[in-house]
Parts: sequence; C-alpha cells; structure tokens
Amino acid sequence: MGHHIETEREMKEMKSLEEKTIAKEQIFSGKVIDLYVEDVELPNGKASKREIVKHPGAVAVLAVTDEGKIIMVKQFRKPLERTIVEIPAGKLEKGEDPEYTALRELEEETGYTAKKLTKITAFYTSPGFADEIVHVFLAEELSVLEEKRELDEDEFVEVMEVTLEDALKLVESREVYDAKTAYAIQYLQLKEALQAQK
Repeated sequence: MGHHIETEREMKEMKSLEEKTIAKEQIFSGKVIDLYVEDVELPNGKASKREIVKHPGAVAVLAVTDEGKIIMVKQFRKPLERTIVEIPAGKLEKGEDPEYTALRELEEETGYTAKKLTKITAFYTSPGFADEIVHVFLAEELSVLEEKRELDEDEFVEVMEVTLEDALKLVESREVYDAKTAYAIQYLQLKEALQAQK
C-alpha cells in the first residue's frame, strides 16, 4: 500500500514538471530532420519557447568477430569537420523495424552480416532539443557477404577491425568521439570482465 502511495506521489511530482504546448510551428522539413518551434507554458505558469528537432530514430551495431575484434568504420562527419571512428550506424526509415535496419546498416557499411543480433539498449541522444532515439545491437556470428550491399551514394567509409584494447585507446585519443560508440566499447569491456569472473 505504501509503495502505491509513493508511486502516486511521484506521478504527481512528474506531472507538476510538465510543460503545456500552446502553439507549434514547423520551421524546416528535411531529408533527415524536421525542426519545430513551440510556445509552451512552464510549470510556474510563465511562457517560453522550445526549439525541437524531430528525428525518425537510428540504430548502431556493435559487431564482434569470433576472434573478439570489433568491426568499426572511419568516416568524415561534416558537423564536426573531422574524421572519427564509429560503430556502424544509420537512420531508421519510416515504419522500419530497428533489428532489420541494424542488419542492413552492418551489411552496407562493412560487408559483414550476422547470424545473431541482440538488442543491448536504446537511448535518447540529446533530449534537451531532439527526440532522436538510438537502438544499439550486439552482432555476433559474423560472416563476410559474398556480394557487398551498396552504400548510400553520399556515404564514404573505411572499415576497420580492432581489438577491445585498441578500441579503448581510440576512445582515449578521441578518435572515437561519439556517445553510441563509446557506450558500445565500454559495454563490451564490462561484458568481458564479467565473463572472466565466472
């Protein structure tokens, strides 16, 4: 009974933090994102504006070979004006199943496919201004495709195979500089550490 009351109280507290949308205007509609400006009423009754990016979501794939190497891609990221190392990733198409997208992106970007695909987690990348969610998968039992799928025409990547030790060094040197990849590498480090304890 006490737990129910606590939950009810928590629900009321959560409700008291909500912002009410008064007006909403679409500013931009693009291939990847839509941008909205919303007039909102704050919990204290005052007015404010929120700039919100709408995104269809994405997938990322931590692909590990039978030898324990991580399949990664090196690519230039224009918003950062630099080349970084990442795990394979890509945007969800409308209504697409994340698991299907994960396998497609792995095949397109690396030339590998996987017999075993396990969802690790999903997280919002920047909840302060965007609703983009990334679904992260672990891909195992890899094999090289006989015929590699084509990359998007505006996509250029270099495929790498690295040990976990080298991947951690890439995080330290900031060649790995994005959250999904850093998360995936640390997940694998923890997974291997836990397996070693058994």
